[in-house]
Amino acid sequence: MLDDAHWQLDRANIVLIWDNAINHRDAAMKKLIAERPWLTVYQLPAYAPTLNPVEGGWSVLKRSLANLAPHSVEALAALVKTRLRVMQYRRDGLLEGLIAETGLDLEPP
Repeated sequence: MLDDAHWQLDRANIVLIWDNAINHRDAAMKKLIAERPWLTVYQLPAYAPTLNPVEGGWSVLKRSLANLAPHSVEALAALVKTRLRVMQYRRDGLLEGLIAETGLDLEPP
């Protein structure tokens, strides 16, 4: 897939940011990367919640579910879905704040 993307992008350099999945770090992958001078790979730290706005979202969601005892998995799923929707439509900038907390910029350079 990376080779195809490289060609479709007129042989442009590609920067890849990966988590630490074992297949992203094995010998075969290191060899593949080394053979492609146009490919730069950055590995995220093993646990990097500060770089992932989703982690903050899960934290907010888990706090909203504290001390609840749903009667079934279906009831829990419905509650989670409702709480996520409430987070989505909050007007206090919650989602924007979670992104800002990472220091990432959503605007293209």
